[in-house]
Amino acid sequence: MRERGFRQIQMWVPDTRTEEFRREARRQALAVAASDHASDDQDFIEQIAEDWPE
Repeated sequence: MRERGFRQIQMWVPDTRTEEFRREARRQALAVAASDHASDDQDFIEQIAEDWPE
């Protein structure tokens, strides 16, 4: 890959396998769903979303 102009990096990301992550993801999802702006937010996401080529 270096020959193609890429360089390797390392980064830390949340461990999605933990119970703590699952609890926080659920908490945030419920907060979004309960928001007065939930339908507006979803409409926006659908407008900007593109189908990814396979």
